[in-house]
Amino acid sequence: MTEPLLRLSGLTKAYPGVVANRDVSFDIARGEVHALLGENGAGKSTLVKTIYGLVKPDHGTMMLAGQPFAPADPHAARTAGVAMVFQHFSLFDAMNVAENIALGMENPPPQRAIAAQVRRVSDQYGLPLDPTRIVGELSAGERQRVEIIRCLLQDPKLLIMDEPTSVLTPQEVAILFETLRKLRAEGTAILYISHKLEEIRALCDTATVLRLGAVVGTCDPRVTSARDMAELMVGAVLQAPQKADRRAGDVVLTLQNLSARAPHRFGTALMDICLDVRKGEVLGIGGVAGNGQDELVAALSGELRTKAGMITYQGRQIGQMSPNARRRIGLLAAPEERMGHAAAPDMSLTENAVMTAMTRQALTSYGFVHWARARAFAQGVISTFDVRTPGPGTAARSLSGGNLQKFVIGREIMQNPDVLVVNQPTWGVDASAAAAIRQALLDLAAKGAAVICISQDLDELMEISDRFAALNEGRLSVPRPAKGLSVEEIGLMLGGAHDMEVARNGREAKGARDAQKSGVSHVDG
Repeated sequence: MTEPLLRLSGLTKAYPGVVANRDVSFDIARGEVHALLGENGAGKSTLVKTIYGLVKPDHGTMMLAGQPFAPADPHAARTAGVAMVFQHFSLFDAMNVAENIALGMENPPPQRAIAAQVRRVSDQYGLPLDPTRIVGELSAGERQRVEIIRCLLQDPKLLIMDEPTSVLTPQEVAILFETLRKLRAEGTAILYISHKLEEIRALCDTATVLRLGAVVGTCDPRVTSARDMAELMVGAVLQAPQKADRRAGDVVLTLQNLSARAPHRFGTALMDICLDVRKGEVLGIGGVAGNGQDELVAALSGELRTKAGMITYQGRQIGQMSPNARRRIGLLAAPEERMGHAAAPDMSLTENAVMTAMTRQALTSYGFVHWARARAFAQGVISTFDVRTPGPGTAARSLSGGNLQKFVIGREIMQNPDVLVVNQPTWGVDASAAAAIRQALLDLAAKGAAVICISQDLDELMEISDRFAALNEGRLSVPRPAKGLSVEEIGLMLGGAHDMEVARNGREAKGARDAQKSGVSHVDG
């Protein structure tokens, strides 16, 4: 048999209160796309950090290309031929592409030489990228190309990719997959982490599944169903979210010509957004990253103040209200960026609970925190939303991304808001956790709350939304009933056809003209 490129043998890593990896052993072959699957907290991040030299295992060994492999740091891993594209981009917005790539090099050549290398590699692998572009002006997909090209300039033997499609459009995913298939054909091995199981089935040759830090199975994803892989990950039968029968109630939130300047150079201005949101409904808002999602959440939460008359909540003008004042009256929000925005990294989960729930959960009195009450609330979130952590005293930064996401969303839902605005509620979480979060949002709406769910996952939005609208360049399309929306109609909305009635009338007019040309009369209906 051909010697594997990477062999892991008995890798074990324990932290206080948890064993992150337990006797993990498997091989990755040259020219193989190998998926690493597991629910949040299963040990995936610890394992890839071990391979990349960020974590030292307690026990076990690694062999790379037949040689002992124990990188002391990422520099040693890169020197040995291992490159990694992280889930969160590490780029500077104010610098151009070539300058960002130079920062990742040990001894960077002159900028002109780097720009030439970027053009050569981007052309070679079908990743069009201008090395002179300012990174802050790039789309999420273009930013990812910067990270990938930075890795490819190292000529890696093994490329590790962590949730690479979480912020990409379907078209960008297709381009990425073509690049990865070309790398595979050239003999590069790829270790691929994703919660999108249909993508795993389309791309990967082998899948290794972790559960509670240990390998529980290996399969061929090309012949194994997504459901079977998901159930192997969680060790249980998955239940699809259930929509309760409910009717939308009175209007609770109104946006009237909501406009706001971009909060920074690389932001998106909001333009004339009009919207009514009713009690008991889930309004889904889709769109490609960078089209105003963050700005809309900021305007609704109070982080971005707006002119009087643009935002009305239960008949009250709230455009100048602070975030805490809006929370007090029942309008809560959970932003997309969980680490640093939704949660303070170095604060405990209890302290992070106090940050947003102090008023609605009565966690403070006369300026003093009721710590026992705060710990009980944080523990309730941990238990209800299955947050994998030793306890409420754990620092937020020590949680895996998916577990922190569950805590952040759970913290807001358990405050029983009248209106909840969530941006990317299931980003980076496993199939089981995603189903649980979606069910919690549906249950909240069933209790009479209005839920605004902003997401790039169209399947998610179609699963839970009563109405659907799309953001494009800071403009919001007219919301439409989600049930019965076709892929063509959703595509038009995402592409900027904000008035679908105009689009429909245009198609009907074209049909009438075509009918007249062919001598056939056009009849409505």
